[in-house]
This record gives sequence, C-alpha cells and structure tokens, in this order.
Amino acid sequence: MESITKDMEGNENGHAQGTGAVAGVFLEKTKQKITIYQAMKKRLLKPGTALALLEAQAATEGIIDLINNRKLPVEEAVKEGIIGPELREKLLVAERAIDAIEKGHYEKGLLSDQIEALKVFYDPNSQENLNYPHLIEKCMVDPDTGLLLLPVCITFKGLRRGVSSTELLVSNIIDKETYDDLQKGKTTTQDVMLMETVKEYLEGKGGISGVAMLSSNQIMSIYQAMKQGILMPGTALVLLEAQAATGFMIDPVQNKKFSVDEAIKNKVVGPDYHAKLLSAERAVTGYKDPYTSETISLFQALSKDLIVKEHGIRLLEAQIATGGIIDPINSHRLPVDVAYKRGFFDEAMNTILADSGDDTKGFFDPNTKENLTYLQLMERCVIDPATGLCLLPLMEQSGGQNHNFIDYQTKLNLKEVRVRVTCGKYMGMIVSLWELVMSEYFNEHQRQDIIRQYTQGHLPMKMIIRKIMEVIEQSVKTTNVVFEGIRETVTAKQLVEADIISENVLEELNKGKKTVKEVTEDETVKMYLQGKDSIAGVLLPDSQIMTIYQARRKGKLMPGTALILLEAQAATGFIIDPIANRKFSVDEAVKANIVGPDLHGKLRSAEKAVTGYKDPYTGKTISLFQAMQKDLILQDHGIRLLEAQIATGGIIDPLNSHRIPVHVAYKRGYFNEEMNQILDDPSDDTKGFFDPNTHENLTYLKLMARCVTDPSTGLCLLPLKGKSNRVNIQDHIKETFQATNVTVKYGRFSCKHVTLWDLINSEYLCEDKRQELLKLYKSKMITIKEIIVIILEIIESKEIKWQAGLNFEGLRGNVSVVDLLRLEIVDEKTYKSLIEGKLTNKDIMKIDTVRTYLRGNSCVAGVILQPSSQKLSIYEAKKKGVLTPGTALSLLEAQAATGFIIDPLHNQKLTVDQALKEKVIGPELFEKLLSAEKAVTGYTDPYTDKKISLFQAMKKDLILQQHGIRLLEAQIATGGIIDPLKCLHLPLEVAYREGYFDAELNQILTDPSDDTKGFFDPRTQANLTYMEMMEQCIKDPETGLLLLPLMDKTKTQDKTEKMYSDAEIKQEFEKTTAQAATGFVIDPVKNKKLSVEESAAQGLVGNEWKNKLLSAERAVTGYKDPYTGNTISLFQALKKDLIVKDHGIRLLEAQIATGGIIDPVYSHRVPVEVAYQRGYFDEEMNQILDDPDDDTKGFFDPNTQENLTYLQLVERCVRDPDTGLSLLSLNK
Repeated sequence: MESITKDMEGNENGHAQGTGAVAGVFLEKTKQKITIYQAMKKRLLKPGTALALLEAQAATEGIIDLINNRKLPVEEAVKEGIIGPELREKLLVAERAIDAIEKGHYEKGLLSDQIEALKVFYDPNSQENLNYPHLIEKCMVDPDTGLLLLPVCITFKGLRRGVSSTELLVSNIIDKETYDDLQKGKTTTQDVMLMETVKEYLEGKGGISGVAMLSSNQIMSIYQAMKQGILMPGTALVLLEAQAATGFMIDPVQNKKFSVDEAIKNKVVGPDYHAKLLSAERAVTGYKDPYTSETISLFQALSKDLIVKEHGIRLLEAQIATGGIIDPINSHRLPVDVAYKRGFFDEAMNTILADSGDDTKGFFDPNTKENLTYLQLMERCVIDPATGLCLLPLMEQSGGQNHNFIDYQTKLNLKEVRVRVTCGKYMGMIVSLWELVMSEYFNEHQRQDIIRQYTQGHLPMKMIIRKIMEVIEQSVKTTNVVFEGIRETVTAKQLVEADIISENVLEELNKGKKTVKEVTEDETVKMYLQGKDSIAGVLLPDSQIMTIYQARRKGKLMPGTALILLEAQAATGFIIDPIANRKFSVDEAVKANIVGPDLHGKLRSAEKAVTGYKDPYTGKTISLFQAMQKDLILQDHGIRLLEAQIATGGIIDPLNSHRIPVHVAYKRGYFNEEMNQILDDPSDDTKGFFDPNTHENLTYLKLMARCVTDPSTGLCLLPLKGKSNRVNIQDHIKETFQATNVTVKYGRFSCKHVTLWDLINSEYLCEDKRQELLKLYKSKMITIKEIIVIILEIIESKEIKWQAGLNFEGLRGNVSVVDLLRLEIVDEKTYKSLIEGKLTNKDIMKIDTVRTYLRGNSCVAGVILQPSSQKLSIYEAKKKGVLTPGTALSLLEAQAATGFIIDPLHNQKLTVDQALKEKVIGPELFEKLLSAEKAVTGYTDPYTDKKISLFQAMKKDLILQQHGIRLLEAQIATGGIIDPLKCLHLPLEVAYREGYFDAELNQILTDPSDDTKGFFDPRTQANLTYMEMMEQCIKDPETGLLLLPLMDKTKTQDKTEKMYSDAEIKQEFEKTTAQAATGFVIDPVKNKKLSVEESAAQGLVGNEWKNKLLSAERAVTGYKDPYTGNTISLFQALKKDLIVKDHGIRLLEAQIATGGIIDPVYSHRVPVEVAYQRGYFDEEMNQILDDPDDDTKGFFDPNTQENLTYLQLVERCVRDPDTGLSLLSLNK
C-alpha cells in the first residue's frame, strides 16, 4: 500500500515539471512506454483523442519518436512508421500551422489558445473530456528523456468518472490479491466488475426507479405519476431527489439512466424540478465549499450548514440504503469505515440514522400514509422482472393484486443464497442466486417461472439452485456467438480478422465469460458493426421533421440535393424514416413510401456500396473502392459515397457486412494512399454535398457537423433555414473588391494595406452582415466607400472591446464602451467623444444614467433601529428577531438578485460567496441566495446549455412565477432589468429588444395587486412592492445606503395584526390547541397573550401539553418543509401529509373563525382570496369547511355533549365585559 502511494506522489510531483506536447503513453500495468499511435491501435486511446494529441505534436514541435527521443516532420514520421499513412494528410494540415505562424500570418499565441479552449481530449483514466492543459496536468515526466507521458492505468467505470484499481484498493473495495492479479493480468476488469460487492460500490444497489400500477401491470416514471395526479408533488419530489442524490435519474420504461441535465433534455423530468434536482445531484458530484472552494461531500456540506439538516439526512440515508456513502471526489461509494476516515461520516450521524425516530423518516408511503426511511420504503417495493428495477407499488382501491412483479423480500432472500458457478461468465465465482436469475442467461419468462416456484414453495432450495444452474449451462452451450452486422450476421472470428476485437475477447466469448451484448456495448465495436447515423432527414424552421424525399416533394430541397443525401443514406447502410425512427433497405423504403419509385434505380445502385458490386470479369463481389478502380462507377460519384462511409464510421466491407478500420481497408484492397490523399484534400473533388442554407459545397463530414440531433430519436437532422438571402458573387464584384486597398487602424490588419475582399471575408463580419452588405452593393444602394466605413466601424468596435482603458466596471466584470453604445446606455456623440479622447472614463461615470445602469441604485441594504440609530445587516436583524426569517430572506434575495449582498456596517458590496466568507449571511441561506444571484449572473438553460436571463428562466418554468416576479420587480426598482451576459442594468426598451422582458409581464408589474407586492413591511404589516419598500427607508448619511427603520426592541410577533384569539380556560385540549394555532395562548384572568413557551413557564398550561401545543403553534409560526427546508403554512403542511388531516382541518377552521388564514412567512392573516393566490387554501378545502358534517366539527360543547365547528362554539360563548374576551360558560 505504501509503495503505491509513493508512486502516486511521484507522478503528482512530475506533473509540475513537464513541458512540451504529450509525447506518448505510459502503461502502469506493464511499465511500458508506447507512442500515441500505438496506444490508438491498442484501443487505449480513442481515435479522436489520439488524432488531437498527434495534431498538437505536429502543430507545436513535430511528431515525437518516443524510443529514440526525436522530433520528426510528418512525412518522415510516416516513412519510419511512427504514425500510420491514414493520418498523413490531417497531420500535414496541422504542421502547416507552424509555417503560417512563423511567416507572420497569425499571432504566435493563437494556436495554443485554440488548443487550450477545446475539450476534445478524452482521459481514459477519469473517463472525461478535458482541454489540453488539464490533460497535461495528468501527465508524468519520463525520467530518461524528460518527455511528458500520459499514464494509463487499470480503470473501472464510476458514477461520473473512471476509478483506478489503486483507488479501489485504498478504499478497501478490492483486496491486495485481486489488485495484484489485475496488475499481472491474471484477472480482468470485467471479472472484477462481476463481483457483487465491487459492483455495488461502483454502481450502487439501485434505488426506487419508478412506480408500478399493480392492477394494470403498468410501469411509469415518478415524474409521469406526479403529472397524472397519481403521486403528490411533495412525494414525487423527494423520490426524484433521492434518485439524483444516489447516482442517476431513471427512466424505468426505457431502462435508461441520466444525469439531471440529460433527464431534462430527454423529458424524464420537467424544467420545474431542474434546480432542486441539480442541488440534490451535488450529493454525487460534490458541493463547493464556499470558504475554501474545494469539493466536499454531502455530509461535509451538512456539517457546514450549507444544506438544511432534514434534507441532508434524507439524502444521506438514501445513499446508505442504496449501497453506501458516495465519495464525490473519486466518484464511487465507500465502505462505512473508509467514509469515517475520509470525513464523509461520523458517529453522531450514524446514531441519528440508526434511530428509528421521525428525523430519519423523510419518505412517504402513499399507500399507508406513513412516514418511512428510504430503506423501509424500498422494502415495500416490487421488482420489474424485465429490468430488475425497484418500483414503488401503487394499490388502487378497485384493483386486484394479480400482477407480474417480484416482491422485494424475494430479492433479499435470493441475495442471501450464494453458489459457486461452473460455467459462463461467472465461472469459478461465488454468486448470489438473485444475480444469476437477473443475468442475461434468463429470459423474462424463465425468470418469472423460477421466482414463482420459489415463492410458492413448490420446490426445495436445492432444486431451485439445480434449475438455475441447468438454465445457465444450457444457455452457454446453445448461445451462438454472432453479432448483428449491417445486413448479415457477423462472427466473432470475422471481428478478430478485422482487428475490431482481440483474440482474448474471442476466447472469453467462446468460454461464455463474455457475452455478445457486453462486447457490443464497447463504443468502437458498436461503431464498426452499426456505424454512426447518416443525415436522416430535415428540420424545418417551425421544428417540423421531414424525410429527405418529403422535403424534395414539397420544394424544401432541390431534387439534386435530395438525391445525393438519399444516396449517402443507401451507401452507408439504410434509408431512414426520421419521423417513425425506422431503417429500411431501398426495396423496403419504396414499399413503405419513404422514397418514390422514381429514385429506386439510383438508390439501388448506391446501396451496392453496402451489399457489394458484381465484378463483370470474375463474377465476384467487390467493394465500392474496387468498383471505382475498375471504372464500374464514376469517380466523382464513388468518392462522394466513400467519403460518406468514412464520415459515418468507416469503409464498409460488403463481404463481411460491417465497417473496418482504415489500416484493414488498406490490407484488403478497399482503400489506398492515393484515395486517402484525395479525401484529405480540401478541394472541390471531395466536396460532393451541398448546404442548402449557405449554398456551399461541402464534404459529408462538414455537412453532418452543421446538423442537429433530434432529442427524441438521436437521429441527425439537417436544419433548413427560411428563404435564403445569400447573394451570388459575380466575378466583377470580387475583382472590384480585390482591387480596393484599405488602411486599418486596429486589430490584426493594423498598419497594413489589405484589400476590401480580405476585410469583407474576415472574422470581423458575421455571415448575415456579409450578405447584407453584398446585397446592398449589388442593388446599388450602397457604395464601395460606404462599405469601407461600415466595416472599419465594425472592426473598431470589436477591437475597442478589448482595450482596458475604454472598459467600465459593471456588476460582474468589465463592460466595453461598444456594449454601452449597443445597449443605448450612451449615445453616438458620447461614444465618439470617448474614442477621440475628448471625454475620459471618469467623465462618462459622472453621467447619472450611465452610473445607474452599470452599478444600480441602492437596494434595501439593512435595518436602522430607532431611536438608537444602530445599524444592522438584514441577516443580523433576522438573528436578533427584529425581522422574521421570511421577511429577511426575501430582502436578502432581492439584494442578491440586484447585484450584491450588502454589509451596511462596513459599506461593502459582496457576492454571495464573499458574503458567506465575511459572515454577512449564514450558511443556511447560501443555496437560496446563490439561486437568487443567478438573476444577475444568468441561469443555465438545461436544453441548450446557454446562459439565459431571469425573465427567460421564468418563461421556461425554471423558477416559480411568483418568485421570479419579486426578483424582477426588485431589479427594475434598483436601476433596470439585468442583462446576465454583460451584467448591467438595461433601459426598459432595450430589455424588450433583447428578449429579457415582454408586454404581458410589464402589465403584471404595473398592476398594484398582491401578485407584485412580494415584500412585507414589518411596521405596518402591509404587503408592498420593492419600490414601495425602498420608499419606507431612510438614507444613511455616511454611506448613502437605504436602511429600513424599525423600532428598537421590537418583537416581530407583536407586530402582527390584532388577532383576538378566543380563550378556553377549561381543560378541553382541542380548545387550547386552537388558541395556539390562532396566535397565542390566553390568560383570561390577567388578560395576557402568551407564546406556548411562556404559558408553560407561567403554569398557564401543564408541561404534559407543551409539546402538543408547540406543534399547534406552528400553524402561526410555520412548518418546516422537510423536502425543501422552506417555511410553509398549515394548509401546505396538510397537503404534504406532514400533519394528520382531522387535526389540520380543526386548526384551519379555528383560524378562519378568528379572522383569517395566517401567513407564517409574513406573520399576519390574509383574506381568503389572497390565501388562494399564495397556495394557503383551495376550493376543495373550502368545500370541506363549508360542509356541516362531522369532518369539520372538531370541537366539543361540554354542556350539550355536541360536536361543533369552532365558529359554532364561539357563538355559544359569552363576552367578558372587562377584557372583551370570549369565555365558554359551563353549566354546573
């Protein structure tokens, strides 16, 4: 163990010393050094990564000969066999970049900047895409040569990235013997992954994946069950959070796993849950410690109060129930003792989780209405016999129990029984019966038959074991090791001969140690067998999908363009129907009307590129390339089809019905060096395809790069834009532009004489602008001189953006003067004066409007106590009880959403991260305020990964409408809607133009209804807009900050509306709880209103009632939602089953009878219609309370022995003339 650690430390020390390009690969298993090309041939590096690494070598210092420590030009490297001939042309292109830089055509840093920006390097160890600098950090320095080598170790697939065998050993997941066997090659990663304990630590045991409708045998996702009203939203959310926090979101119908972002894109969950599930997913990927910026675990985040305790405990318990606590740094689960050592768990938390109290019962059984732990809920689940997924059974009242699902206890019982297997992939291993029954050796019918015989007790365990072994033996004997090729089946031997799989894999297949399914899951094997999809159809501007043939018939594609695209489909495997997501041979496609009979002959001819051409001289079947050599097809036509094959996975071998690697194609005579050079040449010979949007001739690969992926099918679609305005450039226009010389002041053309043709085709102009200028010139609406002025202005504006002297400080980072002009914050005259030096930055910042848009006006920065004039931050005011938690949170969110958290004592503006470090806010508010801060920095659109504004996030349901309106109104009140791309406030009309606002929302914000009054004034107890809230403030003469004046020693609770609760001084418990639930416990003798704590301390109620009355008092102070940590009302707690229905109805009815439903966030009563709006009441509850049956009669008249509503009981009371209190008279 120590030696391993030292080796690892040595590698880390080497990282810092290495320079230059990545030279090769170091195999940790054999201690062997090999070249990048050799690593690609051995499939240790992906072809794309290997090519990118070799291009980096070629473009920086030359191809590296690792053995002789030499750097060679590409041509010499090919001759000496350091790289293969198939890479020659691509690497020559990269090599030419050096010459171009040395000749001054490009800036010296340009190439390295480009390489650094691209995340195209796949690290085989961590199994993630990295940019070049990060990949170099993972390298070690070869002590003999000083060259950088990428170490490749034995790696297993973790939850999010690769896990090394060393890490498994250090984590006590494998023992030293297994580790040594891996290093010596005595065992494989596949064998180790078959060990159930290893599998559970790497993948988990699986949580609750969906729901099972027992009466109909239907399976659905948790989100779908919620949308259909089968599961309550709160129940669904906690189950989905548990999925996110234990690894992946599950689609139980398709049996697929997704990250949260992928689940949104694939519509497994809706955007309304995106933020909450991303937060829960951090239990897997790690939380960012705001104090140190390090990645920390769920337990560590819980210990630092970064997440609500109940929420964190729930997620932690779900992790333990599904296989163990997750190490987010190493991306796998841990044994408990290792979790202790790494600080991911402790004894105190273990005690909490071991306790069967309500603290750990964070999940709800919708069948029995009980709160349970995740483990308890899983034990009530059933198993899908087809997939092995764990499903929550839902019992309909009318439905029977005759279903096909497996009881969870059966799974547990069969996992306890372990047997030694004598054949197949488990040969020589001791495996549980459950693992065997759920393996691919059993089909669903066989599985159910075995389970039925076991559960019904028809056979003893020995017979069950014998039957299971018989099925496995029979399956191994009869399984035919063949793969599905393009048109025919392919044997494993054929794949070995094509260098697609190794002899070792063939041996394992023959012995049954590996299955066809497992081998096909390998990315490379899958590509050679099935290829990548060709361009399947077109996507219209209105998002309608069409087949290529349909697009031709409807005039969306020219006949010639459609034909070559369909020929490419036929020549790469199949004709595709992108709507039904089906593939056809040409004959089948004509029968199915996917293409018309008019194209049958041409497409049958193209299809021969897959099925083979018949050599007229020998009668043999030959390939596309061989047919070209024999002049059986036209050269241009053949090149086009061959290029399409290579772009979609490789050249097709028509005899063996699969694609083959380039070096194998060379050997078999299906390709040669001359053709490779033709295809690598960027001339028009290989540009056989046409882009209908830009009217360019392109290669198939480049046309595919311009396509989009259909999220529902994964197919490649060519997007068609609206009617093109592209101008055909005539020769005389080009000649005129080439003859016009221009002097440029800025950028890479500065102080150089360049032609107008160079400028109009430079990177400074986008394609649309270029076409606009050419169109105007062609129609004689603009002159050459005017074009020069426009282009020079564009270059000037783009270059000035990077000049520090002409930048201004915005809410986050700098804003260029060009942006200020574009966003109409400065006018043209001011802009010109600044550029010409007539005005300085200081002069610009003296303009009030400019300063407001860049920095904003003061928000409600803090509190000032009267008459002491003591200043408090909002958080400090909350801690001292001057502000209620709800009021404080909404004011802090407004600060975060308008730019910064304010420290009014030190006059500091801080980001949320900084505010936490400076203790201006507490960790319990960190997540909520980070979310609000996105109103400044931008939200990430889960569908496009683009940054979007607060308003756009609202439109996509990423944040609640009411919450979004409150933050947006605060932005407008403090300077204007914030542009998240430039991080500054905008004029309203510009916000309209940029899509950050619309007329509908403007109408809402100008309406003085409660929808826009999202802030609570603790002095008047009125709901206000943020602007009105700011008007209540006073300006601090020292800092200019706005401070909310509040009376000293004010208790927020005393500031609630006069809620004269009705007293019950006798011993009926229900009446006392009604007092607590409507505001206070009443002392009618002293005419005092007391909190429950005070009333117990003064002996007004006995201690035996204290806890129950504290529970009832939450109807005033609010319940804590265990799912979100938010404060919720009595009615919301009732809807989430947090309190017993009868009890909740009784308290709710008492509130209404005594003045109205209480808003616990703002600590006052609200009218019924406002309660509806805020979700504190609904029509169904209104009807229950209006119904005079026993459901609402929760109070007892001791005089008449009747059950009454609270209102009816109040009506029978008498009023005390001295105090005005209602007293219940008792008959003697």
